[in-house]
Amino acid sequence: MPQVNELPTVASPVMEPAPIDRRKALGLLAAGIASGLASCSKPAETIIPYVAMPERLVPGEALHFATTLPLSGYGRGVIVKSIDGRPIKIEGNLRHPASLGATDLFAEATVLSLYDPDRSAVVLRDGAITSYEALQQAFLGEQQHMRANDGEGFRVLTGPTTSPTLLRQIGELLRTYPKARWHSHDPLGDPAAEAGATLAFGRPLHAIPRLDKARIIVVLDADPLGAGPDQMRNGRGFAAHRRPTTSDFSRIYAFEPVPSLTGAKADHRLALGTNEIGEVAVAIARAQGAAVREPAIPERARSLVTALTKDLADHRGAALVLAGPGLTAETHALVHWINTHGQAPLDLIEPLARTPEGRAPASISELTADLAAGKVTQIVMIGVNPAYDTPAELGFAAALPNARFRLHAGCYANETAELATWHVPLSHVLESWSDIRARDGTASLIQPLIRPLHRTMTDHELLARLVGQADARSYDLVRETWRSQGGADFENWWSQALHDGVIANSAAPPVSAGEPVLPALADAAPKDEHGDEQGHERLALVLRPDPCLWDGSFANNAWLQECPKPLSKQVWGNALLLHPDDARRLGMAGGDVVTIASRGQHVQAPVLIEPGLAPRSASLTLGMGRRKAGAIGSGVGVDAYVLRGVDSPWLVPSVSLARTGRRQAILTTQNVVRRPDDVRELFPVHQLGKPQALPKTLAIDDRPSLMPERPRPDNGHAWAMTIDTSLCIGCNACVVACQAENNVPVVGPEEVARGRDMHWLRVDVYDHGGSGDQQLGFQPVPCMHCEHAPCEPVCPVAASVHDGGGLNLQVYNRCVGTRFCEANCPYKVRRFNFFGYADGQEYANLGLDPYRGQKNPEVTVRARGVMEKCTYCVQRISAAERAADREGRQVGADEVHTACQNACPTQAITFGDLQQPDASILRRRTEPGHYALLAHLGTRPRTTYLADVRNPAPDHGGGGT
Repeated sequence: MPQVNELPTVASPVMEPAPIDRRKALGLLAAGIASGLASCSKPAETIIPYVAMPERLVPGEALHFATTLPLSGYGRGVIVKSIDGRPIKIEGNLRHPASLGATDLFAEATVLSLYDPDRSAVVLRDGAITSYEALQQAFLGEQQHMRANDGEGFRVLTGPTTSPTLLRQIGELLRTYPKARWHSHDPLGDPAAEAGATLAFGRPLHAIPRLDKARIIVVLDADPLGAGPDQMRNGRGFAAHRRPTTSDFSRIYAFEPVPSLTGAKADHRLALGTNEIGEVAVAIARAQGAAVREPAIPERARSLVTALTKDLADHRGAALVLAGPGLTAETHALVHWINTHGQAPLDLIEPLARTPEGRAPASISELTADLAAGKVTQIVMIGVNPAYDTPAELGFAAALPNARFRLHAGCYANETAELATWHVPLSHVLESWSDIRARDGTASLIQPLIRPLHRTMTDHELLARLVGQADARSYDLVRETWRSQGGADFENWWSQALHDGVIANSAAPPVSAGEPVLPALADAAPKDEHGDEQGHERLALVLRPDPCLWDGSFANNAWLQECPKPLSKQVWGNALLLHPDDARRLGMAGGDVVTIASRGQHVQAPVLIEPGLAPRSASLTLGMGRRKAGAIGSGVGVDAYVLRGVDSPWLVPSVSLARTGRRQAILTTQNVVRRPDDVRELFPVHQLGKPQALPKTLAIDDRPSLMPERPRPDNGHAWAMTIDTSLCIGCNACVVACQAENNVPVVGPEEVARGRDMHWLRVDVYDHGGSGDQQLGFQPVPCMHCEHAPCEPVCPVAASVHDGGGLNLQVYNRCVGTRFCEANCPYKVRRFNFFGYADGQEYANLGLDPYRGQKNPEVTVRARGVMEKCTYCVQRISAAERAADREGRQVGADEVHTACQNACPTQAITFGDLQQPDASILRRRTEPGHYALLAHLGTRPRTTYLADVRNPAPDHGGGGT
């Protein structure tokens, strides 16, 4: 690690060792005054004001527009805040069924990727910059060749897509060139689920679970609350039945090899190997009357399986079983039988990725085989990166050069662009016109928030050129798709669809699939034998999407690289997760770099000890180890795609581990709290139906104090926040939302290693399980805004003060950096910028001009040497107060929403004014289980919590056993 120059200096002619006499000192003083006055004079450059102000644009005033953001081909509706034509913040769209007013960390970070200076900006031919005119000439030549042979040898490769316009264009392309073929590649797809539906129903139907209607939820290696296109919808459904004030509190059973967000929130969790989880499905089906063989479930799972089968029988019509991608197609088919038999609350719909004629895409495996066989002469790859995210054993990168014409279109000149003869820069989603469907089929429009920052084209315009429509615009192509839908009054229909951000009544209708077929089950797998002829230990390797980088497409986003992973809190990298017993048996410790080998492929990764793993299972996340991501993401972490198999993409059945003798620091921002005494004090947990019932509301400590009396609101407000830990799923949407709203800087891996992360909001993780078990809870911790704030009396310059609404404020231009306030804060929520992380000493390329476009002008960009902290989004409070003053009214009871509150998919965060009798926060603070963190210190925090509540099965304790 390079040494950091804490106080860089430059030589100065006035700092000479000789003494300065009075005459010289006065001369220097006069010169300084003169230079200061000169710096305040009128600039020499000519500035030109607006002659005609653009429509609806008022300088400094925000406009909001509805649009949709894609993730793995599915849409999530959002509202984008734009100031002076610059998109700066993303919020959820209440009208859209996939977001329901919330966001996830990928949606929040999309606005940063818009201004990424590493985005592709020019057309490349064989790696050299060329012109669009040259590209057009190349298109004309290739079109002549395709027309001559009806497109034989021509292939189009896309990512997963549900865009009606793109699918319509692909259908037109295949009609124009009948022998051409369309392929699709989804690195995070679930082929076992599709195959399982085909086994059960004879066709590849997609299941849409309705968690809001489920009282009993059984997850078998699934993670519906984890990152993904449906996280917000599933999170809201989960929260619908997790308040202790409701009479139908749900119960969740989780069987999983690797800790997940759903497992963390489960009332019962058991860590099992993937094969053992398949046997649990067999046991459930047999208990419901299925004619299947005896299950071979392990002894430690028997009592839990007995409890859940009783629950499933008692809650017919309100019980749901979900299978994950690591399970076999037969297990997925068996789960379909279980859900149909139990009348589970889920819908089955037809696949959405079909052309209007019903044509489905071929697979990436078929494309690779044809490339290797020399059957492909021309290939166009749109928005994909198969040279990076396909399994190494597939050999796509080696086969691709066999095609004569290779065009890659994407937002980055990535690993696949490096192998292409042509690379075309695509427009960012916030610069584009398009359309897309949510997981349930609901369609919505994508509209641009800003004119393209570079000369780029959209995927629609690229496909139009392939069929000879060189002048087609995305706007016209999308309108053409929906013109028949709008009818005679199309313009009004179009305006309404853009305004709402969703097309009404466009969800896919559920299909009646009939009685599912029971799959033929193979015999139970024998007990795994671990070890090979060389004596290397063999374990099963479970692969998962990275919870912060997804499939790797977000690798160059600095917010996401520095966002702590929800369960491990690791940043700037990934690690091999090992169970403590396995690590002990192998003689490995946390930080040891090991070689992971399987089927002739190997990678090296540091070890991270994780007690929540199933024994004999290890885990590694996909999405890291990029070679050509950009200045932020290249060379960070380990590429797990190398180890992936074609037939079993989510589970490598056997890997061997070998020590390298090297060690590598694993960067984490905090640790999971596991000490029982600390957990009991800091994170109370209550179980429904147990003797320790929920206590009455905990009173805020009013013992005598040397601190001043409680500050009385002198402006009519008393702002406060309450966070329900029962509902928090640890997804980190609030963390990134706070970063986007408040210009919170990225510090980079070197500074994180010194403990200098700058997030204003962290999510603490507590393990309240017993020995040999793991049950996690999440506790978001912003500033407590204490009424008896320990930070205030120790500040020598009164930079930490209270305002009339009870907010603990930090006056940046007073702060002199003593850090006394940080030392005196028991909650450790203050951050000190040792360097100009956002003001001249940015990490990597974060100081380049394009990134300045994202900054929120309503929040100060702090200079070096200033203490920072959560402000309850005081700029939003101020805006609401100013609006109320203009309109001659009071601020509404729930009018002000903080950034973290808006982002939360489960609505775990409530913010409001304690002076308003009808404010929601007053109701939350009177619920059972209300408590203040470290209340015994007498700080009287305005940020308080509701205790985590679990609902274990009767006569069966919480946790895994």
